[in-house]
Amino acid sequence: MSSPNSPDRFNEDKSTFAVRGGGEAPDLAAGVAAIRNVLDTLPIRPGVYRMQDARGDVLYVGKARALRNRVANYVQVDRLTKRLQRMVSQTRSMTIVTTNNEAEALLLESQLIKRYRPAYNVLLRDDKSFPFILLRDDHAFPRVQKHRGARRAKGNYYGPFASAGSVNNTLNALQKLFLLRSCTDSFFKTRDRPCLLYQIKRCSAPCVGRIEEPAYNELVEDAKAFLGGKSTGVQAKLGAQMQAAAENMDFELAALLRDRLRALTFIQGTQAINAEGVGDADIFAMACKDGLIGIQAFFIRGGQNWGHRSFFPQHTNDVPEDEVLTSFLGQFYEEVPPPKQILLDRELTEGALLAEALGERAGYKIALQVPQRGDRRRLMDQAKRNAIEAIERRQAESTTQAKLLREVADLFDLAEPPERIEIYDNSHIQGTAATGAMVVAGPEGFRKGQYRKFNIKNKDTAPGDDFAMMREVFTRRFSRAQAEDPDRDSGEWPDLVLIDGGKGQLNTVKAALEEIGVEDVCLVGIAKGPEHGRDGREVFHMLDGREFQLPVNAPVLFYLQRLRDEVHRFAIGVHRDKRSKAIGASPLDEVPGIGPARKKALLMHFGTGRAVRNASLQDLQQAPGVSAGVAQQVYDFYHSR
Repeated sequence: MSSPNSPDRFNEDKSTFAVRGGGEAPDLAAGVAAIRNVLDTLPIRPGVYRMQDARGDVLYVGKARALRNRVANYVQVDRLTKRLQRMVSQTRSMTIVTTNNEAEALLLESQLIKRYRPAYNVLLRDDKSFPFILLRDDHAFPRVQKHRGARRAKGNYYGPFASAGSVNNTLNALQKLFLLRSCTDSFFKTRDRPCLLYQIKRCSAPCVGRIEEPAYNELVEDAKAFLGGKSTGVQAKLGAQMQAAAENMDFELAALLRDRLRALTFIQGTQAINAEGVGDADIFAMACKDGLIGIQAFFIRGGQNWGHRSFFPQHTNDVPEDEVLTSFLGQFYEEVPPPKQILLDRELTEGALLAEALGERAGYKIALQVPQRGDRRRLMDQAKRNAIEAIERRQAESTTQAKLLREVADLFDLAEPPERIEIYDNSHIQGTAATGAMVVAGPEGFRKGQYRKFNIKNKDTAPGDDFAMMREVFTRRFSRAQAEDPDRDSGEWPDLVLIDGGKGQLNTVKAALEEIGVEDVCLVGIAKGPEHGRDGREVFHMLDGREFQLPVNAPVLFYLQRLRDEVHRFAIGVHRDKRSKAIGASPLDEVPGIGPARKKALLMHFGTGRAVRNASLQDLQQAPGVSAGVAQQVYDFYHSR
């Protein structure tokens, strides 16, 4: 069997079949004909198939133990559900990939679903990366920190945690208990006195030699034991050290150890609640109510509860619950390393296959279990209750949100409640670091993965010209939308556009969109009222010239204000990031071939970037660490003009 990370593990070019149909209109007969043409060439072996429409967009990704037998089911139209019949009617081509076994097919299926996000697959919507705690080992005094994303840095990773809040609580505990540093290496190098964390007993100040390397490494090992679930041993060790310090009349040290022991006892009482004796495990319970499926996940590591999270998979209509949970787990563990035991509230038809596939990817054996008694069963019952309560909260929120969107549709004369609302704003300080921002909202709330920022690039834009900046943002956004999705069937076109501004901004945007041929997007400007927003009543500007205000206690007003405030927050954050980078920039950044080391050498020698620019060639050559060639390059860059 191929290595789990081998680049040639799945040979997609090994067996590929494509048949194109006629038009894009759904046609059940044309879809069946396309599938029949592929069916005649399929092998009876494991693999993955992709259903594609006339444009080549992926409709569905499936895996099979025997490709020919599985795909043959799709031509028996009378036995298909309405959902699958719609899928077949849109199918015009298929892509087939053969694999060595069914476990590999299951892994590839999860990868392709996350890559293509097909319309007829169960999708894990909330698939952002989970936070971990990283205890680095590439430094004499290892740093403890929060980590997201690819795990490239050397060190020990602990997680996943359910949220950033769970990580922050654990990091605070680690700092209180083990006094490990959390500062960056550059900050560590430049310290000549302890920072505030040392003063409040959250760090042992290795940066200034307040603790020797062997003693610090002992703290690191204690932290590893704590994160690995061996907190009882750490507690006994601290107790013995406190007793010894008291007997030696070192009462200051004894008091410090007492405070650390109290912190550990508190953490044991909060994190380990309801998780004793479980070890490392992920717990999943699923609930279904009125067609909505919710999955509750608990993350237990070393007997400590590292948080829980609710998930609501998409595209679950007419899909068996067993299949929903199997697909969810395959996608969930695409990025997150699984523990050795996964506890479920039900047996899965393909449970053994899923365990084999996850174990192949992880490199160790994975067990899927349904707990029957004891602590594990108690935890599972708690997860089930949480899953049901999460669905009820979701339904209540959805009902309120749906009502608000209906009111928005009535307010702005939309035919239907908007599925996608885009809100725009600009941010700058006297024209510097000018940026535009777009946030997106829909029936499920803010879609933060679709937020966009726009750096103002037009050199003809006068500093502080809000109208010109808004024109550039909308021209770029909708020109790209027209090029990538002219038929507007991807769901990426807005039903409603809100602009943070008044009549001037609204007319500018209208003119910009008309220039590129977009005239059917609903545009609304939100401006501060006569009291400049102090009365809480914004003025809404419509394209037909109407202006109106809403009652100060209207729920739809609060909703629209929340949308406006979110884009304002995002725009300011983008602007601050850009301004921070500009503050840290140096004139030497423009000189080609000058890296960080030489830039630092020049600045240390001359003091400022202006002094470097005005220096003679001879002075540049005398700078330490600067060769004659580099000096000539810098001199020519500033004086050849």
